[in-house]
Amino acid sequence: MNSLNLLKKYLIDSQLYVSLMGTFFAVFFMLEENIIKIPTIALIFITYFSGYLYTKYQNTGKLFYRILIFNVISGIISAVLILYNHNENRLIKWAIIVVLGLLYDSTFLKFFVRKIPLFKIFYVGLTWALINSWLILPEFNREIFWISWLFITALVLPFDIRDVNSDTIVTFPRLIGIQNTKHFAYILIFISVMIAIFSLKTEFYFAFFLTSIITYLLIYFSENSNKETYFSFWVESCSGIPLLFIILKHLLN
Repeated sequence: MNSLNLLKKYLIDSQLYVSLMGTFFAVFFMLEENIIKIPTIALIFITYFSGYLYTKYQNTGKLFYRILIFNVISGIISAVLILYNHNENRLIKWAIIVVLGLLYDSTFLKFFVRKIPLFKIFYVGLTWALINSWLILPEFNREIFWISWLFITALVLPFDIRDVNSDTIVTFPRLIGIQNTKHFAYILIFISVMIAIFSLKTEFYFAFFLTSIITYLLIYFSENSNKETYFSFWVESCSGIPLLFIILKHLLN
């Protein structure tokens, strides 16, 4: 039990796990496009990790100032990674995505995106999709954008189910009920899989298809009475599973 608590504290609660899953999802598309670059992978992880730390620890007093210092250092490292390995255009893309992250949930703003009823899930999906389809690629990839946006938007919905009794704004589970929210998530995933069929290479589509089955099951069993780890570990893992299927395939061949 102590080991599980330590794992939760240092892997999940630290925002390390969600950052890794976001990075894995991006690497999946990098492999599909055959553009793997270690500096780009590092950039993606740093961007996710610093962003999620900022969002979580905004109202924590002195700790938040330490997070700000960490984020400033992370920003400098990210800029150096971009300028030494890419170009100024990539730096502009990255800066835009960082600003989008700040607009999502910054308490120093009088009004931020997270306060907009129903909009949160689409906005989170947008930022992840822009990383996968725009930041890491030489040219914007429309298909990867829609696959990512639809899939991540669907993955955010179980978290709204988890928070249905504590959210202070209107969310889909509060508006249309938990079951209808699940049906909405199914539709989003189905459309993303259909796009993947016609746009991804066969082994990558198949990995994404298998992932969608697992995601369907996890959404189906999502209830606000589930343990926190059901969402923060199992549901969160869905974005990293496509890459794991690709790795597994190559290990078995």
